[in-house]
Amino acid sequence: MSVTFSLGMQRAFGEGWRGAIRPLVRDYIDRLADEVGSPPSIERAQALTQRLPVTLRIEGPLVQWQSGPDLDDLPPLPPPPLLLPPEHRRHMAHGPGPGADAPDHPNHPGRRTWMVRQTADGHTLTFGVDVRSFVRQPQMVGWITLAVLLTLTGLAYALVRRLFKPLDDIAAGASRYGQGDFSQPIPVRRADELGELAQRVNHMATDLSGMLDAKRALLLAISHELRSPLTRARLNAELVEEGAARDALLRDLGEMRDLITDLLESERLARRHQALNLEPIDWAGLLQQAVQACATPDTVHVSHSGEAPAWQGDRTRLALLLRNLIDNALRHGAGAPVEVHAAWSAQALTLTVRDHGPGVTPEQLAHLAEPFYRTDAARGRSTGGVGLGLHLCRLVAEAHGGTLQFAQAEPGLKVIVTLPLSGPQTAGHASA
Repeated sequence: MSVTFSLGMQRAFGEGWRGAIRPLVRDYIDRLADEVGSPPSIERAQALTQRLPVTLRIEGPLVQWQSGPDLDDLPPLPPPPLLLPPEHRRHMAHGPGPGADAPDHPNHPGRRTWMVRQTADGHTLTFGVDVRSFVRQPQMVGWITLAVLLTLTGLAYALVRRLFKPLDDIAAGASRYGQGDFSQPIPVRRADELGELAQRVNHMATDLSGMLDAKRALLLAISHELRSPLTRARLNAELVEEGAARDALLRDLGEMRDLITDLLESERLARRHQALNLEPIDWAGLLQQAVQACATPDTVHVSHSGEAPAWQGDRTRLALLLRNLIDNALRHGAGAPVEVHAAWSAQALTLTVRDHGPGVTPEQLAHLAEPFYRTDAARGRSTGGVGLGLHLCRLVAEAHGGTLQFAQAEPGLKVIVTLPLSGPQTAGHASA
């Protein structure tokens, strides 16, 4: 707005205004020359310069006069062609062209337009008109108007920002609530509709937080209560005679124990700012242990790129992450080898686990890390667990400040885990 206004001002009060006023000034100077007379009258010239904001210098064979001493340094202007008739010479101005204005002499304050008229008896009348005075006042008014407009615009912007500040607070609060952080309510800044909306969102967040806490408490209580009967059932099963029935019973009890353990771990990791047991991690050794724990370690190929930097994490949960990813790849890899690649950079560790199985559909890809999600609609036990393995992997990665993503490998599925080297250290996690 400032640039547009400035260019418009320059155009209007510079070239436009001068172009409009110059013909009027020329005609007016002609009338002033007629008033001075021929031969020039000093009395009329004095009265004219006292009455009007003009300066005048008269040079000729009979009269030599100027309106003030400030015209002493005015450079002489060449006389107009004497061969022209008087009525033509009378309207001739010297300088860049007929009637053109020229800047004032350096010793003269301000800027003037000099116009020369030739009388019939050979006298030269040099008029100095301060045309800039006609432009200064409109320009001053224009600049003042621009300053007022900018001030009002700034005040309006500040007022609008103040009016919409509650909406920013509500948007930030909704984002926090969506991520499961209910610790900081939305500030209620005003007692109007926006303030009432903030209060309603806070009440909704309080209700949601209470329901989630009740659900977690119920799940944890049930899981804890089931552990003791399962332990006793497993001890009793150990006393049964060896055979297929005993092995099936122990296997089912083991799966129920693993399910309860996974449920407890998922609820712990789902809590924001879940504490981690941070310690230095030897990634090469951790990967080797995860591979050795597999039923068929010879089908897992491990590769590295880059040098592993010093990094701290939760060893138990990272081992759970690696074990679940490798087990999932082996289960769905159709007997083909599983590829595990660890790449280190200055910012993060990128862990890629790929199988060569049939893969999943694009619709299933977005739901793989959801709890209890199974690609097998029949949910047969022979095709996988209960759907908590990849969900736990995502929770472990997020607890360390990282991400877990899935991609089609063609053939097979690729799981990419990115763990920033500053993740858990800057997340405010403490020792559990």
